Amino acid sequence: MRLYSLSVLYKGDPKVHLLKAAYDVSTFNFFQRSSVQEFMTFTSQLIAERSALGSRASVKEQEYLCHVYVRSDGLAGVVIADNEYPQRVCFTLLDKVLEEFSRQVSKMDWPSGSPATISYSALDGYLSKYQVQTP
Repeated sequence: MRLYSLSVLYKGDPKVHLLKAAYDVSTFNFFQRSSVQEFMTFTSQLIAERSALGSRASVKEQEYLCHVYVRSDGLAGVVIADNEYPQRVCFTLLDKVLEEFSRQVSKMDWPSGSPATISYSALDGYLSKYQVQTP
């Protein structure tokens, strides 16, 4: 059971853009890592774009399960995990992250924000905390 990506996005007009993301690509071959990370960023944006405000969904993409939660204020979170990772845990994590993000980052910064301009550093910690260590 593994988490690969945790992203916070903003679903505004006309498109979705990434505000902050964390990735764990350590299980991939060194030469594949950047393309895997690119795929996860693209997939996260696409899924958030296709989801309605106020909705939750789980979408299978290749060998991954992508869990998306788009709040009614346009803030969205996407977790990309393997097929065995519990769906309920993913949505609990998304709830927690989006709630904390909305408290720490001003709503005025969401429409124009980018990973370089948004200061929110908790994603890497959540990604490693929610990894399930297999014995």
